[in-house]
Amino acid sequence: MTQAEPKTTRQEVQIMGEHLLTTVKRLIHEGNVRRIIIKQDEHTIAEFPLTVGVVSVMLAPTLAAVGAISALLNHCTIEVERIEAPIEVSA
Repeated sequence: MTQAEPKTTRQEVQIMGEHLLTTVKRLIHEGNVRRIIIKQDEHTIAEFPLTVGVVSVMLAPTLAAVGAISALLNHCTIEVERIEAPIEVSA
């Protein structure tokens, strides 16, 4: 059996600014998130690439930035890029 390449999917979540930090923390803890993009209307405000195995200490500056951004935004969209688990394919 061989494994197929991991598939990347995108999801958009509309949230209020006060829930931004909580939502980003939840997404990071899910573990299968590759990138988080914060947008207001069609403008990208911030983009955070995440790698597998990132320690929470290394995420502190990112979360501080998200906290500062959330204070400035009333309504925003989080675009989440996820990695789906590879599927085993029989040869």
